[in-house]
Amino acid sequence: MSNVLDHTNKAQNFDLFIGNFKERLSSLFHTEYDYNNLSLTRGLPPQFLSEIMAMRPLSVAIPEHHGGRGLHVKECLGVLAAASYESLSLSLIFGINIALFLEPFAKYGNTLLQEKVFHQFLENKAMGGLMITEQAYGSDALNMRTSYQQDGDKYRINGEKHWQGLTGAADFWLVTARKKNENGELVRDIDFFVTDNSIEEQKIEVTKKYNSLGLYAIPYGINKIDIEVPVDNRLTPESTGIKLMLDTLHRSRLQFPGMGMGFIKRMLDEAMKHCTERRVSGIPLNELDSVKFQLSRLQAAFTICSAMCAYSSSISSIQNDLSGHSVDANSVKALVTDLMHESAQICVQLSGANGYRLDHVAGRGLVDSRPFQIFEGSNEMLYSQVAEAIAKLMRKSKESNLLSFLKINPATELAAPFFSPILNFDFPLQPKQREMVTLGKIIARVVCFQYVLQINNAGFNDKMTEIARQHVSMDLYMLVGQLSNSNNAEPLMHYDEKADWMNFTSL
Repeated sequence: MSNVLDHTNKAQNFDLFIGNFKERLSSLFHTEYDYNNLSLTRGLPPQFLSEIMAMRPLSVAIPEHHGGRGLHVKECLGVLAAASYESLSLSLIFGINIALFLEPFAKYGNTLLQEKVFHQFLENKAMGGLMITEQAYGSDALNMRTSYQQDGDKYRINGEKHWQGLTGAADFWLVTARKKNENGELVRDIDFFVTDNSIEEQKIEVTKKYNSLGLYAIPYGINKIDIEVPVDNRLTPESTGIKLMLDTLHRSRLQFPGMGMGFIKRMLDEAMKHCTERRVSGIPLNELDSVKFQLSRLQAAFTICSAMCAYSSSISSIQNDLSGHSVDANSVKALVTDLMHESAQICVQLSGANGYRLDHVAGRGLVDSRPFQIFEGSNEMLYSQVAEAIAKLMRKSKESNLLSFLKINPATELAAPFFSPILNFDFPLQPKQREMVTLGKIIARVVCFQYVLQINNAGFNDKMTEIARQHVSMDLYMLVGQLSNSNNAEPLMHYDEKADWMNFTSL
């Protein structure tokens, strides 16, 4: 009985916390400040950000014994969603802190160091980030050149990182590097180190700031790494550093729906409001059939993202090892970010000329949502990896028919029967890479529709579930059609030969 009461009290406590957080954000964004104008300049005014951080939003990602709310995934996603309803940039700031610093640090960091760092987050509004990407290697993290060597009770780390969110703004970093052996060669494994910018020998120099296309609130740039950190600042993996990295990145990808949730809801709410109030020839926009289609498309995205959040809450706790969760993590990240950008596209289109303004929520959302399809693994790469993982499982089970396999795979067994006529084809024996991307898009939609069915079984809106089913079905038909088209077109490197139209028309 006491456990039930504890759970009820915690739920009520969080309801109060998130309710107050949303109310305060709304006041800051719409009454006390004009965020539409603020969004036109880079960075956030210090006082504005300070008032947001005063609500301790990052406490959701700090253990209870360190004064936080306890690292409950549902609460983390709730904070991300509340922030992204007002600003995708703000939500990404929180997402970087939560998934790419606080969660891996809480799971793998030194206990004594945790006490100091978490105190800074709670009491002094500190922020943290993760440094993996390098200019020459991008997603090819295993070939990073940043290196380290041990010197007594310290590690010396050298290298360069770029496109880190919060460049020059974060107080703490997790920096990845490869060990340099006695021969001067870099070992294959990767290690993570905590750095504190307030300590001179750990301070990371920013050599250049990028003029990013969107996400103006977040600084990006190039970071020079030439630091020394104590041996206790190295994270301790459960097995290898590569598995630690996969566990961290998969957890982060599974929590992308938190950022997507509030954003998609905002696009839906703005579009619904505009189409209800706007009249064309005396008829409200929302009575036009093509507009109904687009609004239902937004509602399908809302439903799928809701289901993803529910799934992530059940699986992505730091207590779980997610290093092997490539199919679900990659499916969720790629599909939800595609849905985010499509939702912004729809909202811009429905908003007419006003939507094509950087100080309009839809126009800003269009630009801000685009990089989500690129960072933490471009979606084409992730979809391809989903298809490769399923192809490997199919070969192992000696099954060639996609429908037959998806019906017996635990990740898709509930959803696959809903799309039987579409999925009933053999997996290509030697598919091209472009076909693997398409196959990944197909599989990801089936994987994620299973989450819709699971949340529907728990009581989610039946009509919204049906809207999602129809749009997933339509997408699958289009993707299978694309797959069967056998497009083998390749670019001409010297495309301008005999290709000037002015030579083929008379005066």
